[in-house]
Amino acid sequence: MSRLWRDQIEVFLAPERVDLVRSARGFKPVQSAKVTVLCELVQGAPIWESALRQLEEKLGDAAGTELVMTLSNHFVRYVALPPQAEITSPEEVKSYATFRMREVYAERVDSWILSISEWSPVYGAVCAAIPRDLMARVEDLAARYQFKLKEIEPYLASAYDRWQKLLRGNKMYFAVIETGRICIALSVNGIWYSIRNQRILQNAGNELLAALDQEAVLSGNKEAIELVHLFAPEHPDLMLPENCGWRAVPIQTGQIPVLAHYPTVTTDYARMNQCLA
Repeated sequence: MSRLWRDQIEVFLAPERVDLVRSARGFKPVQSAKVTVLCELVQGAPIWESALRQLEEKLGDAAGTELVMTLSNHFVRYVALPPQAEITSPEEVKSYATFRMREVYAERVDSWILSISEWSPVYGAVCAAIPRDLMARVEDLAARYQFKLKEIEPYLASAYDRWQKLLRGNKMYFAVIETGRICIALSVNGIWYSIRNQRILQNAGNELLAALDQEAVLSGNKEAIELVHLFAPEHPDLMLPENCGWRAVPIQTGQIPVLAHYPTVTTDYARMNQCLA
């Protein structure tokens, strides 16, 4: 089958949900309605185990298709790579990223696969890590069900890449909020400064505000009012308190639409847990 005519399945994979959208290619591409499958964590198993099982059940007719997967930030760990003028070759960048990851996460990095954004000696880069076992399971799925694994991308990176051109400011906070997780990236004058990826324990709004305040303190320069570019489709009512020193700027999805497989608040329960057409 020509790649030009391959159907494509886009997946968002999270600990307790899988979102899938299938697009038929051709002269008139047709996108099916999104299917959302909720699942429960398996005690004693990796947090991605239940979601992968549900995904496998929906891929019975995936042979010959392309799969694009966005991974929840629950499954990813990040570090910012500050610029280093003397680091230029791919081998040096990889060694630098591994060193930075090991500084933060110690020996756990040995069980992860690292992915590095485009490196710049002037602006640095971002390094993301996913479990090696998770990647191996996804590759095994691709082999058994004969689909082409086109792309696997962390949620933070996917959202940032999509709306990067709309983000403004020499000091830029970008926050992606999903069920149970806050992820905040900070860049200053185009240089990646930090990435915070933490669980939500109780209240998303309160914990977002606390995390932003901590990042501002660590950056060493808190303005009277800071702006944070916010993408939180699963928390449409999330607001920061007035006079808190922060103003949330929602991502302008009217200019660049949200990808169909990104998670949202599920209201159409009739379509939940259905098979992927």
